[in-house]
Amino acid sequence: MNSRKTERWLCGLLMVLLGGCASVPQQSDDPSIYWPKPPAAPRFVYVTTLVSDESIRKENTEDRFLKALTGTKEGGDRVFAKPFGVAAKDGVVVVTDTVLRQGFIFNLRRQKLYPLGRAGKKGLLSKPLGVAIGAGSQIYIADASAKKVIVYDAFGMYLRDIGDFGDLDRPVDVAVSPDGKQVYVMDAGGIDSNRHRVVVYSTEGAKLFEFGRRGGGAGEFNLPTQVEIAPDGTVYVLDAGNFRVQVFSPDGQFQRAWGRVGRNFGDFARPRGLAVGEDGNIYVSDAAFRNVQVFNPKGELLLAIGGKQLLDRPGELAMPADIAVDELQHVYIVDQIFKKVEVLRRLSQQEMEAIVAKRRDSR
Repeated sequence: MNSRKTERWLCGLLMVLLGGCASVPQQSDDPSIYWPKPPAAPRFVYVTTLVSDESIRKENTEDRFLKALTGTKEGGDRVFAKPFGVAAKDGVVVVTDTVLRQGFIFNLRRQKLYPLGRAGKKGLLSKPLGVAIGAGSQIYIADASAKKVIVYDAFGMYLRDIGDFGDLDRPVDVAVSPDGKQVYVMDAGGIDSNRHRVVVYSTEGAKLFEFGRRGGGAGEFNLPTQVEIAPDGTVYVLDAGNFRVQVFSPDGQFQRAWGRVGRNFGDFARPRGLAVGEDGNIYVSDAAFRNVQVFNPKGELLLAIGGKQLLDRPGELAMPADIAVDELQHVYIVDQIFKKVEVLRRLSQQEMEAIVAKRRDSR
């Protein structure tokens, strides 16, 4: 199946499971949740919330009857205790949980939820944080306590480790290059360590090079938390302790940076998650603001996603952690307090214009 057919097929599947490729609502009293809020032109729409296997399973009449009979809530019992990392690609969504010491694989094609890293002689997780999905849907998880990256197949079977003894102090995140050949590991070091850096390996685990050290200058890090790679290979690092995002070439050469500590739009107070979309836009979650700020590649703020009320409702965030963006422009946001993953979708220009026209015609 070629890539274009695969994308159309996956889009159709997500339409059923997540509503992710739905057409613009036809009613003037549109119940959809958009960002930014009206009357501004919408850019993102709420799709669904992932909390259990029921979140990705198509519900039939019998399911609905049993829920009504038993009083079961929509979405089922939440499987997360304290979710942190998230990655999404090719119909697979992976979420890590630091309290349960495991991962969860939401397989949209099979409509199944698989456990990850909790059984077997190898591949047991201790403190799983960041996660990435590489070529062949292989799953890479940064384990801060085990001080290595553990690799699994698409169904959670252990494959190998990346990082020899003494290589890494505190790996907190991982990213895979667009060609699937290199693995970038974010090593946060620690308060007493100067090894705050990005370490780059081959996918088989051979150490290639590293860049960065502790400090506040260009190309230096202070307790960095996230590393992400854009489709063109550009490397983005969330330098949380310095309240900024830094940008590097694929070989680790510093290019630019933006950000500062503050309480205004575009500032950072407690940045936690980082993602880069297919369009090059950068997403940064902030636990203090309880939102996700979206920037263009130049570091200019476009909008913020999230609500002001501390309520467990669609699109509301209490403590956002990691973020992911898949190839269909779905945005996945982990919330640790509400123990969920919010799923949004970036609207196309045509959809946005159609919604604006509907609003105008309904006045």
